[in-house]
Amino acid sequence: MLLELENINKTYMNGKLEVPVLFDINLQVEKGEYLAIMGPSGSGKSTLMNIIGCLDVPTSGNYYLEGTKIAGKSDDELCRIRNKTIGFVFQNFNLMPRESALENVALPLLYAGVPRKERLERAAEALEKMGLGDRMNHNPTQLSGGQKQRVAIARAMVGNPALLLADEPTGALDSASGRQVMEIFDRLNAEGVTIIMITHEKEIAACAKKQMFIRDGRLSGGEME
Repeated sequence: MLLELENINKTYMNGKLEVPVLFDINLQVEKGEYLAIMGPSGSGKSTLMNIIGCLDVPTSGNYYLEGTKIAGKSDDELCRIRNKTIGFVFQNFNLMPRESALENVALPLLYAGVPRKERLERAAEALEKMGLGDRMNHNPTQLSGGQKQRVAIARAMVGNPALLLADEPTGALDSASGRQVMEIFDRLNAEGVTIIMITHEKEIAACAKKQMFIRDGRLSGGEME
């Protein structure tokens, strides 16, 4: 088992007002799975992704990642877990605009303490796998949306994480670029990468091998209505 959520609840405070967002979430994901979590805006899917990605912590419940209990970890420990275990792909790419594609992809390896020569070599290899060998020295303003997302995927995968988390990965792309991203995800999953994808699009969710649905902070199996 790669990860397990047990009775996860999340409540935010708005002044003195409690705002519950997630309710008794239970989820098990095995290594090599490809899961899509569907839900409309405001359903709690981004909050759930943030908890799975160790970007946020639940109000109650237990989260185990690779057998490690996440509750009680310090911010530094959570940062190390994210850097080692999780790769992130976001709708809006989150690339550094003044850095080249190569430097953007190498960034997680810098945080991991990898020497510069090695991290640039690994970043170049990751970009080659994304078909961007001729775009390594371009900065994001010189790339199309599809190319930016492929850079973001290369950055997510350069550290060989156990889990790839994708939040609306095709949301800012045209149809052709979106299909290309889904093909990349298919290939990565075939190579053994575990993928959890958050989306509100049924067509995109259908690319995953398993679908679940979140509405009003409650997670269930089955189709999105």
